Amino acid sequence: MKIIMFLPLLLLVCSVSAHQTETAVQQSRTQDIHAALRELTASVADQKVRMAFLEKQTQEQEAKLERQKTEIDQLKLKSEVKQVAFSASLLEQGAGDTGTFNIQITLVFKHVVTNIGNAYNKNTGIFTAPVRGAYHFDWKVYGYGNTETGGVLFRNGEHIFIAYESPTSGSVSASNGASLLLEVGDQVFVRLWAGSRISDNENHHTTFSGHLIFTM
Repeated sequence: MKIIMFLPLLLLVCSVSAHQTETAVQQSRTQDIHAALRELTASVADQKVRMAFLEKQTQEQEAKLERQKTEIDQLKLKSEVKQVAFSASLLEQGAGDTGTFNIQITLVFKHVVTNIGNAYNKNTGIFTAPVRGAYHFDWKVYGYGNTETGGVLFRNGEHIFIAYESPTSGSVSASNGASLLLEVGDQVFVRLWAGSRISDNENHHTTFSGHLIFTM
């Protein structure tokens, strides 16, 4: 009789114990999941930091490569344009006068005898610097009679020097020269002095020349 009364109690105890065990197991699993999630979250955060660092390194490397490419291109350009020189006279052929005008006009020297580096444009009369460096220019203008004879050297819009004479009779020539520091793209040309007249013929009296001295 005592055994029969004890069995329900034993079953109840076993049931409670099993429930507690299952609860403990579930709690342990939950804790394990939470721990795994924390580790995963930390790992993801670490990966994000690593990816950001790698991305920054990649950008820095790309910027460095771009700078190196630019430097190489500049060195290549300098090596390609070590020799720049041109020389031209005003008229392509025949003889003729230019002027007078009440404003300065750009002279177009059409008879080109030298144009190493192709920096001088015979259609515009403008020399364009292909590389940063020191250049030297010479120009000469020829005139006659009692009219002023003058030509002005310009760098971009800047008046540099003038070659000028004011004859009272006969013929006369005026010449000048200048050495200039030019940046890539700077333009150099000669303008006819306002109110003056110049002349040229098959002997090529009126000329414009220039060359690169050295790069910088």
